[in-house]
Amino acid sequence: MAKSSKSSPSSDDLQRQVDELDRQLLSLVEERCALVQSIVQSLANADPHGAVARMSTASANANRIVIKAARIKDRIHSDQKQALLRHVASVCLATIQKTRISFLGPEHSYSHLAAIKYFGEGASFAPVATIAAVFDSVSRNEAMAGIVPIENSTDGGIVDTLSMFVRRKMHVCGEVLVPIHHNLLSRTPRDQITEIYSKPQALSQCRNWLSNHLPNARLIDMSSTTAAARLAADRLGAAAVASIEAAREFSLDVIDANIEDNPNNVTRFAVLGREQPAPTKDDKTAILFQVNHEPGALADAMTIFKKAKLNLTWIESFPIPERRNEYVFFIELTGHQAEKTVADAIAVLGKRAERLDVLGSYPRAELSR
Repeated sequence: MAKSSKSSPSSDDLQRQVDELDRQLLSLVEERCALVQSIVQSLANADPHGAVARMSTASANANRIVIKAARIKDRIHSDQKQALLRHVASVCLATIQKTRISFLGPEHSYSHLAAIKYFGEGASFAPVATIAAVFDSVSRNEAMAGIVPIENSTDGGIVDTLSMFVRRKMHVCGEVLVPIHHNLLSRTPRDQITEIYSKPQALSQCRNWLSNHLPNARLIDMSSTTAAARLAADRLGAAAVASIEAAREFSLDVIDANIEDNPNNVTRFAVLGREQPAPTKDDKTAILFQVNHEPGALADAMTIFKKAKLNLTWIESFPIPERRNEYVFFIELTGHQAEKTVADAIAVLGKRAERLDVLGSYPRAELSR
């Protein structure tokens, strides 16, 4: 007697299973939104932490959840899982609270990508023309938060951002790390490209590659990588150095990918806001300070953190306008300002500093490629 075999499910059966899972996913998201709303309502009067702080917590939680749930044969990469959880968190938050985010535009710029990475696509994004305009929008309550570049691993501190922190008090509520992969985009074959457009920083970060591969092409500065891509889409013989997202937006060919001279090129973005995220046990604190202009003053200040056994993850000097040879210093250290060790060190520094601004404490960002 022949052995009977169980027939495999048809494609229609499989699609019905997929549809049912999608319905379950939507139901779970709705349930999550209701829980978030209950949390916000229960803490409305007692909790000083608002939407930006909750996004900081959601981002940190996404990383922790993904790590704990990781399995060897997972089909979805951990970075994609974190992005998915952050997006769900932003969608839920948007149902109960306005989440208008300003960033250095235009759309498809690296600042835009940083904003999406941190807040998810459920937020409402507002591009502005300058870094100063991002600060203004947050100060005037026109935006709940803002995203500004603060440091690049190749070019160092972002002058326009550091200058604004010196001129205006502003809180930092979070950070975003974005790997910067530049691409040569055009509708013209590489051997016919005569002009290459991009913002100065992008051209600088690809200068060796461009010199070796397109030595005769003219490099022309633009206000943004997006503006460069838009121009390259309309001009024969022109190319842009910009992101893959810009290539998709303007239907440009990727002539060469990842042309940055430093393959580990990363830009760190600061999240500006009026809130203070609660400690997560994996935080950093940013400080701006100025010491008296006398021998050993800076060394004495640094000794405070050494004695407290606090690790400094960033040190940047910035000239004080109209005061020759005098500087303010930006430092970032491990720990939250609510922790006694950090608070005590800041208090000691405050007694010695001519100026001291605690910019904020926030969860340490993870670098994802």
